[in-house]
Amino acid sequence: QVQLVESGGGLVQPGGSLRLSCAASGFTFSYYAMSWYRQAPGKERELVAAVTSAGGSTNYADSVKGRFTISRDNAKNTVYLQMNSLKPEDTAVYYCNANAWAHNYWGQGTQVTVSS
Repeated sequence: QVQLVESGGGLVQPGGSLRLSCAASGFTFSYYAMSWYRQAPGKERELVAAVTSAGGSTNYADSVKGRFTISRDNAKNTVYLQMNSLKPEDTAVYYCNANAWAHNYWGQGTQVTVSS
């Protein structure tokens, strides 16, 4: 059974940091590109950051470049999103995604709220 379980979300003040984790099971994690998406109320889901299967290449949405870092540990079947200098506009539900060939898996999401 495929599972992607996100954790690490919460309430943080502007300028603060959070680290999201996504623990994967039920598939061969190291074969899959991993991504983080987010969806704010009333908006479409958008790609935040992605990392290739071996971790050698990453890409980021322009809105988070220089503030967020995606990384993965294939030995632990986990992908991370380090979020620094958070802004109120980063408030959203953050989703973990695994993608390879015709397979596309989603986690249940974790809420991130940036507010004073």
